[in-house]
Amino acid sequence: MRTLSQDVTETLRNWILHGQIQPGERLEEIPLAERLGVSRTPVRAALSTLASEGLINHQPKRGYLVRGFDVDEIAAAYDVRAVLEGLACRNAATRGLTEEQSRRLLDALAEGDRILARGELRPEDHEPYQQMNVTIHDTLLHAAGNPWVTRFAEQAQNIPFASDRIILWDDHAIILRSHGDHHRIIEAILARDCVRAEQLMREHVYYAGLILRRNYEKLLSEGDAAPGAKPPTRHGV
Repeated sequence: MRTLSQDVTETLRNWILHGQIQPGERLEEIPLAERLGVSRTPVRAALSTLASEGLINHQPKRGYLVRGFDVDEIAAAYDVRAVLEGLACRNAATRGLTEEQSRRLLDALAEGDRILARGELRPEDHEPYQQMNVTIHDTLLHAAGNPWVTRFAEQAQNIPFASDRIILWDDHAIILRSHGDHHRIIEAILARDCVRAEQLMREHVYYAGLILRRNYEKLLSEGDAAPGAKPPTRHGV
């Protein structure tokens, strides 16, 4: 059963990952507690957790500041995700899925198919597709049966733009290819083909990183605010 501090942590993490709290913004217990309608205790615990994850920085006598990540740091997180989630798929294929895991994955695939069958990306479908994506990645991580793989992969995901919760929802062809990857990965795991499952997931996450880098640079060049992003340092200007 989830605790209140876990719920507060999840809320604050989502605010940071989706840009509702910007890099450099100060987080203070009392205003956050009032905003969330909770006491200071779960907020204090949440801030400590987010600091341990590297999403915020604690500064003595100054409190917590939201951390910004440059494109190289985000790309490095994708490298880690590719290796760890690939290993998770290898282990899941070796171990085999439970009936519940298989059902959850197949239901998620069907949900993604239903959304993409319209041939266009509608704003109201963004959140359901995002949740479908999280379900697939989380289920495969836990199917690995290795708590260390799950722990470190989730930590790599808890970085703005490297998270499986963030879907750049503007290109149907790219999303369609990504969901095709989901089908191929799960088919390989169900067939107990551990080598192919690992390779497919590595390529899936690697490709997501390439798309992120392209869109990240585009967002910055257009002057848009990218959640959790900080512009690259420019020398000699």
